[in-house]
Amino acid sequence: MQHDIHSDRILILDFGSQYTQLIARRVREAGVYCELHPWDMDETAIRDFAPKGVILSGGPESVTGDNPPRAPEIVFQLGVPVLGICYGMQTMAAQLGGRVETHHHQEFGYAQVRARGHTALLKDIEDHTTPEGWGLLDVWMSHGDRVVEMPAGFKLMASSEGAPIAGMADETRRFYGVQFHPEVTHTRQGDRILNRFVHEICGCAALWTSANIIEDSIRHIRELVGNDEVILGLSGGVDSSVVAALLHRAIGEQLTCVFVDNGLLRLDEGDQVMATFAQHMGIRVIRVDAEQRFLGELAGVADPEEKRKIIGRVFVEIFEEESNKLTNAKWLAQGTI
Repeated sequence: MQHDIHSDRILILDFGSQYTQLIARRVREAGVYCELHPWDMDETAIRDFAPKGVILSGGPESVTGDNPPRAPEIVFQLGVPVLGICYGMQTMAAQLGGRVETHHHQEFGYAQVRARGHTALLKDIEDHTTPEGWGLLDVWMSHGDRVVEMPAGFKLMASSEGAPIAGMADETRRFYGVQFHPEVTHTRQGDRILNRFVHEICGCAALWTSANIIEDSIRHIRELVGNDEVILGLSGGVDSSVVAALLHRAIGEQLTCVFVDNGLLRLDEGDQVMATFAQHMGIRVIRVDAEQRFLGELAGVADPEEKRKIIGRVFVEIFEEESNKLTNAKWLAQGTI
């Protein structure tokens, strides 16, 4: 049975943290589809996205300032788990009835937090254990504000020297907040924490894998293209090469690649492109030897930007000339848009 690899999805709301893209990367590395959107994403769009969980990122603003960024209220009404990271935890606390203050003891860099309360998010995840049996985590902090009063329904999940409330949890609603950054490698157990959130707490399956993405793309291409023919501009670079391989697997001989050899490639690179795609992979490739045309257009031009524009223009002209000869083609494929 074909699974929808996008069905188990996480929504990441970005409050401007320098680490937000890392959150998305960690979630995808866990095999879960996610999308990153601004913190003020429209509530209807959030509901339509239908996430299985929401992550609120960190950010440079202060919850205690005038008109600070706030998570859309719908986030806390969807009935799905929510994880607040750094600023995300602070706005969660403030919006749900807790209290946040700016404190003179700020934390930037390595810190050690003690896990408390045996919560679903942190239970049995630790870097060290004290003689008393307390679990300790080596983490990365970056904050000036801190939560000083948790909202009703929350319990203490972690604490550090600089943040007595370094983590909080409402297990009933599955709301969790951590003052540290699990997405960075300096938080040694960060991957385990995020994996536990998306898999065990949110219930997402690991469907977003390279193999599944390829098969899903092939199925989509076949449904879209049908029996039509497709033209692809092949340069030999990563983007167009991946598209060529993917299209060939999907539609075989319906694909024709046009390789414009401008004479500016590395030594023998043009021959390597033909050997890889035409000879070894069996893809239909039209090689256009356009070296003299390109060099003629570039003769006497010294400005790099002007050269770039000339190369782009001449490539388009040659590609259009060749593609116009392929009268049965209905689709144009590109590796880079």
